[in-house]
Amino acid sequence: MPSTESIFSQTYEKYLVQLRELPLAAIAPKIGAYYSDKRLRIPLFDRVFEVSSAGITGQDGRRPSYDVCVILSKYLLLFTESPEREGDWASFRDFKDSRPLHNYFANEVERAIATHFSGRIDALRMACESINGYQPDLQVSYDLAMQFDALPKHSVILLVNDADAEFPAQCTVLFPAFFDACLDAECIAMVGFQLLSRLKQIAAR
Repeated sequence: MPSTESIFSQTYEKYLVQLRELPLAAIAPKIGAYYSDKRLRIPLFDRVFEVSSAGITGQDGRRPSYDVCVILSKYLLLFTESPEREGDWASFRDFKDSRPLHNYFANEVERAIATHFSGRIDALRMACESINGYQPDLQVSYDLAMQFDALPKHSVILLVNDADAEFPAQCTVLFPAFFDACLDAECIAMVGFQLLSRLKQIAAR
């Protein structure tokens, strides 16, 4: 049976073959990324990754995690110039083909954020600000509301109510309603998990 690393490497190489066919220099201005020295620099939350014919690398020069490689590969391969409909947001459950991942997203992303930061709303706010979170232009009543530029021209909104005497902490993650034109449901779930991972990493420092 192939190892997880072997499967990752095969998937990565498959995407790399497809990425080599893309006109990265032409794509860069369309998605709001930066291209120079035959490399496309594309941000994912607060980190910048490089995509080139040689592969995908992080700021440390190493290949990033499986999730990051898949997100960036699919984003570039499926990119559409559909205009953003400002203020049109959707939950993960609203996306086509997301049903098999509903429980995963609810438990491993939204509930995981709520549980990890329950009773620590100030720590969550600081972690959000550390990965360039900002106040959304959204009229909501939550203990914490933060917006992040997850990918170029594509934001994510985090809404959290802390625990109280009657209810546990609750979290909702919102995406642009058209996000599934750029990423499939699995990748959208990965974007949510990246948000959780970055917040936990920052909070642990």
